[in-house]
Amino acid sequence: MARRGNGLGGTPIEIKREGRPNTWGVRTPRHINPATGKETRYWIGRDFKNKTEAERALRKWHTDREEGKLAPRSDMTMGQLMDGWLAKHRGEGTTKEGYEPKIRLHIKPHIGKEKVTEVTDDRLDELYRLLESTPIDANDGKPLGPKSVRHVHNIISAALDSVTGPKKLLSVNPAHTANPPTERQIKAATPDFPTLNDHETGHFLKKIWTPCGNRACDGGLTHHCLRDAPLWTSYAATSCRRSEVLGWKWSLIRWDERAIELAWVVIEEGNTYRLRKLTKDGDDGALIYVDQALMNVLKWQWERQQAEKERLGDLWVDHDLVFARDGFKLYRGEAGGPQDPEKVSARWRTARSRLHLPENFRLHDWRASKITNDLDNHENPVEVSANARHHSPGYTMTRYGRRRAEGAKKLAASSASRISLGGLV
Repeated sequence: MARRGNGLGGTPIEIKREGRPNTWGVRTPRHINPATGKETRYWIGRDFKNKTEAERALRKWHTDREEGKLAPRSDMTMGQLMDGWLAKHRGEGTTKEGYEPKIRLHIKPHIGKEKVTEVTDDRLDELYRLLESTPIDANDGKPLGPKSVRHVHNIISAALDSVTGPKKLLSVNPAHTANPPTERQIKAATPDFPTLNDHETGHFLKKIWTPCGNRACDGGLTHHCLRDAPLWTSYAATSCRRSEVLGWKWSLIRWDERAIELAWVVIEEGNTYRLRKLTKDGDDGALIYVDQALMNVLKWQWERQQAEKERLGDLWVDHDLVFARDGFKLYRGEAGGPQDPEKVSARWRTARSRLHLPENFRLHDWRASKITNDLDNHENPVEVSANARHHSPGYTMTRYGRRRAEGAKKLAASSASRISLGGLV
């Protein structure tokens, strides 16, 4: 074997074996591993029959390394990969908050200790089937649904992509040939949340705007009985998400145009929440148009908020929010800032129960109800889609056309009438 300078070569050594002939082993010289950026040295092999075979393996290692054919080696585990990938992820805080529990609860406990280089597509398939069939405490004792399992797959695939490629740890990403739940399976398992039609929505609005009539009630201007009526009305009358309505600002309401600019949202991050710029729709200045009737509701909310600010004085720290935290049961100086989205949802569940709405009717289902009712009433799908900030009218009609049976029956009746089908028998 050709001689190499100090630190460039390895020395084969004889390894004592019990009960069988001794073997020869050889390690690489110390070198920088491109996969980790750290100095490393590892065994090329420990079971060569003689010294000549060990020297030949070492020569081949040097040749492959010089020609760039050597795949980086690493003892990195999947748990270490997931931690590093999540730490470097440049997505929104809410996105990372969604990834963290899935990594902690569904990935690391099962494959976290396995080496990245040893994970195969078959092993990932085993993980997906396990998650689909094993009850999980964090999911109320039920297995993960197909959509959640697909999300786990997407996280694993993205993390493995970061170490896949020329001169990286993997030459092929095993997640690309794995078999997570399909889109058809996800769609079949998606629960059909309820929607309210226009008549039911009108009945609801009448109920929430009815003052309680107690001696202290002043029609809701300062009394708490109508404190959430403008908020629930805003959800019912627009197709905005929970976070978007909570982020409405007075300075972004265009009173003359009857339009509201969506620029801020109140989002949850772990056990806290914060106000931040809207980035979901990829559109700086998303604009929705509303009727004058809703503008009148917002003017009423303005008057109520002014009365609240006068009552609280220095306890009110203004953030320009339409639906700011008020002084009801105020224990700390929080008035004027964003509301806790989870507490808003908790109040909604109370109102839902009091008004006998469907038990699983969420705040987000007002969005579905509004879009579905607009489509049922043959409104322009392009405008419906634009107001919902969807990427296309086709998506809006596919995702929210939930009452297709009624429309299909009307279509069948109209078609039969046009061809005089009823007069045949």
